Amino acid sequence: MFINANSIAITVGNNTVNLGQYITSAKYGFHKLWDKKSGRNLAGSMTGTLVGVFPKITLQFRKLTKIELEYLAPFLDSAYQITSYYDPNKKSQVSMTTYGNDWEINNRSIINGTVKNDSFSWAVISTKRRS
Repeated sequence: MFINANSIAITVGNNTVNLGQYITSAKYGFHKLWDKKSGRNLAGSMTGTLVGVFPKITLQFRKLTKIELEYLAPFLDSAYQITSYYDPNKKSQVSMTTYGNDWEINNRSIINGTVKNDSFSWAVISTKRRS
């Protein structure tokens, strides 16, 4: 959950950024992954094995200045990150290795020190199931 400005942080290498000042919302998904033999049988009963629950956090960024976007771009472009967030199931701050999805911005005019790009979203997905 997004409980304060420092409750979502991304670390790449030795660099960490608290995302609270850059985002307008955070959507938390706890997605269940089932094995390939899972599904409903002819009687309608669900069968199969739950592989695990894989957290996903979709972040909605506010409009950013050129300097802010240049600062965040290496974090958004990295293949893997360490993401720290408050997990309501564990009732504590936890860290997980994540990969990020694609991100794209829409520029309606030239971005400079005062003009900002449009808001955009970016998601991080856990590489391992939640323990």
